[in-house]
This record gives sequence, structure tokens and C-alpha cells, in this order.
Amino acid sequence: MSAVPSAKPAFDVLDMRNYALEKLPELPAGIWAKRLKLVGLPIAILVFLYFHLQWCGPIGMYDAQTKIKPATLLYSATGLFLASLILWITEALPNYLTSLIVIVATVLVGLMKYQDAFAQLGQPVMILNIASFIMASALVVTGLAKRLSLFLVLKTGLSLDKMFWAFIVINMILGAFISATSAKTALTLPIFMVIAASFGATGGDKRNGVGRNMVLQNLLYNNVSASAFLTGSAANLLAAQQLEKAGAAVPYASWMMALLPLALIQCAIGWFSGTRWLLPIKPEDKTPKLEGGIQRLKDEYAKLGRISNAEIRAGIVFLVVLALWATDTIHGIRAEVVAVAGACAVLLPSVMGLPRFGVVKWDDADIPWHMMMFSWGAYVLGAFVDSTNIVGLTMDSLFKTWGITAATPKVLVFFVMALIFGLTTLVSESKTARTVIMFPILIATAKSFGWDILGFCLPMAFMINQVYVLYYNSKPANISYLTNQYSMWESFKFGIVQLLVITVLLVFWAQYAMPLMGFKSQLW
Repeated sequence: MSAVPSAKPAFDVLDMRNYALEKLPELPAGIWAKRLKLVGLPIAILVFLYFHLQWCGPIGMYDAQTKIKPATLLYSATGLFLASLILWITEALPNYLTSLIVIVATVLVGLMKYQDAFAQLGQPVMILNIASFIMASALVVTGLAKRLSLFLVLKTGLSLDKMFWAFIVINMILGAFISATSAKTALTLPIFMVIAASFGATGGDKRNGVGRNMVLQNLLYNNVSASAFLTGSAANLLAAQQLEKAGAAVPYASWMMALLPLALIQCAIGWFSGTRWLLPIKPEDKTPKLEGGIQRLKDEYAKLGRISNAEIRAGIVFLVVLALWATDTIHGIRAEVVAVAGACAVLLPSVMGLPRFGVVKWDDADIPWHMMMFSWGAYVLGAFVDSTNIVGLTMDSLFKTWGITAATPKVLVFFVMALIFGLTTLVSESKTARTVIMFPILIATAKSFGWDILGFCLPMAFMINQVYVLYYNSKPANISYLTNQYSMWESFKFGIVQLLVITVLLVFWAQYAMPLMGFKSQLW
């Protein structure tokens, strides 16, 4: 007699474990993405050879002593710059591999000495990134990040509006330390998915305004919070490095002072416009449909038990480091030094029989080395772009062609640049690649017109992380789409409105708010 197969357990929509990232289905690449990957590599090679072999025509006489045409390196730099962007945007090769190829090619072509290229790995922003990931691991491993998230949500009771604001606060707190937006998604997604299920939004044909807003609002908060802090994303650090090389260093406190209030304003606009207008929540959907939803969150919180000594120590490091970062203009200690000191604190073992202060071991530190390699290549690329000034020369030529002069209203140039920067999120998933492209252009534009570099470019940094309109615009957007809580049109409708609103708002913020903080950013 054959054994009766056991019935498959029913899917529990209130079980937080069901919303772990590894349990979400994988979204296959679209036909155009596949085609781009297929043609990206040969196009990149052809573009590089076109410039490097000077097929673009005569470029001057040979130098009598070196036997090298004067513009040879300039053309080679242009070819390598464009080829690397093609590879990054099409993702024909893994991003980290493209970066390593860029490093090798930079040395072989003669754009940089190998010592200078390899030295980019030790850039202060690279160290800041690594140390930030170590400290972020302490928040996750000890459970402090989860405890804080659950605590804030449970304090809202059953008020949906309070819950949305709780998630705004959660994302802002996590954004100060966790530069990987996908990591923030992993932390918060199970919580807001249980809330959505409690209000009857379980996906597919059971979508409603609560589920749509829970997912899309959190996607917005996740990315916008990354803009509020210098350490919010690796692309922010790249932008800061390029500004510092241009003689316009931006301290952690200055970045936060200029952009954190704007981040809160954008989140508030997203909450109001989404829940009231774009993705309205019907009155009947505001009542919980499934019993035990909030209780599940309470049970999950109860499982954490009393706050542990490790959580307390991690929290102390978190607060001290954040306080030192926020006051770096007062005490003068660079953010990188503070970050490394914080990393040392959370890694500190037991010494001389004293109780252990550290809360993680090196193996616990979740450092995405593939992203570090990607950043290394981006810094090398930025270094030879800066030394050859290929972007500045190109922009000067374009300005002359388009008839843009010093008499052109600054506000018009600013708005067009911000709009272009924002709309590029629709075609590129890589924030770092977009920053590599746009920030040299922004800096070159400011220099061309004699404008204050920091006043013109720092507000533009707010556009780096506006990557939430379509599912392929970022990893969190991809993950959010897999929850099946909304349609592509709903995502586009909500996202494009937020993108256009913040682009317009940025003009007024640069004109009226930032000068009050000491920035020379008046646009008219």
C-alpha cells in the first residue's frame, strides 16, 4: 500500500519568513535587455578602437621629439570613457569585471601609471564605504535594525498614516548607515508586506490601495533616504570624491544639512500624493481584513526578547559615529577616520580578559566586494577624465554649438541638467554609472560659467538616487515589483509624478533654501 503524499502546507500571508528575498521569484530579463547585453561588448570595442586608432580623421602633426600626435591620449581617453559607459549601461559584462578591464586598459594605453591607477583603490571614499558596511552589519547581526523597525511600526497601532510615517523614519535612520538600498529592502519588506496582508492586500487579484502604497511608498522612502546622507549610497561617495577633486569638498554635515530636509519633504509629498490622489486608499480598505496581522508583528517583536548587551553596544557606536559625522565641521575629524574608528569598535574582541565590546566578527561583515571593485574602476575612470578634461572640452564645444553663453539664465541650465539627470534613471539601473557620466558634466558646466561648484552641483546629487519609476531602474524597484502588489502603469504613474515634482522643487530649494545654509546656489 503506497503512502499518501502529505498535503503541501498552505501559504501563510502573515508569516514574515515568506517575504525573504530568496523566496521571491526571479524576474527574467526582457527582450531589449537581452539584445543590449548581446551587442554591448562588440559596440564598446568598436567605439574604443575608433577613437584609439584615430579613425576620426587627422588630429595634428607629430611631435618631433616624442613621435606622438598631441591629441592621441585625449582621443584614447574619450574612447575608453565611452566604451566603459556602454559596457556598464548595457551590462554586457558584470559591472565589476568592466571596472577591472578599465583599470588594465588605462595603464596599457598610457593614460595613467599603474601606481596611480592602483592607488585609487585606497581612495578615502572607498575606506568610508567599507567601514560603513562593517557598521551596518553590526546593526543587522545584532538584530537592532529589526527591533527598531518593529518597535516604530507597532507604536503606530492601526493608523495607516502613522505607519507610513514610521517607515519614513525607519528608512531615514537606516539610510545614515546602510548604503545598500537592497539591504534596507531586505530588512523592511517582510514588515510592510505583513501589514499589507493584514489589510487584505495579498497581491494579484487581491490588490488594493494599502498594498500599492505600502510597497511603492517604501520604495520611494528607501531611495530618497539614500540621498539624505553622504554615506547613503556608493554613488553619493563617488560624487563627493569628484567634487573634492574639483576643489569643492563637501563635509558629511554639510551634505546632511542641505539634503536631509529636502528628503523629508519629498517623502511627505509622496505619502500625501500617493495615498490621496495617485493610488487612493478606499475607506473600506482602511479596516484590517485578516485577524492577527498586528499580533504577528507583536509576536515577531517578542521573539527578539529583551534588548541584548550586543544591541546596546551597537547602538552606542551608531549614535557616537552619527554624532561625530554630523559635527565634522566643528571638530574637523574626517568622516572616513570616524567610520574606521566605528568599525574598529564593533569588531573589537576581548582584550586582556576585559569583556568584549565588539559585536561582530570579520566573517559577519557583509561587504559587497564586487561593488567595491566596481567603484574602483569608476574612480580610475574619473581620475583620467579629470586629468585629460575631455568632458570639459566637450561641454565647451557643445555650449558654443547650442549658443549657450554666460547670458543664458542659470536657472534654465540648472533645470535642464536636473531634468536630464532625473530622466536618465529610466534607462540605466546603475546609479554609479549615471554619476560617472553626469557629475563631470555638471562640474565642467559650473566651471565654464564661473559658478560656485558646490552650490550648483550639491543639489544635483539629490537626483542620484531617484530610481523608483520602473521595475528595472534599481534592485529595490525590481524586488518591489516581484511582490505583485501593483501594475507597471501604477508604478510609472506614481514614480514619474514624484520625479517631475522633485525636479521642479529642486530649483526652488537651490534658490531659496540652500543659501540660508551658506551655499552659493542662487539661480536667478
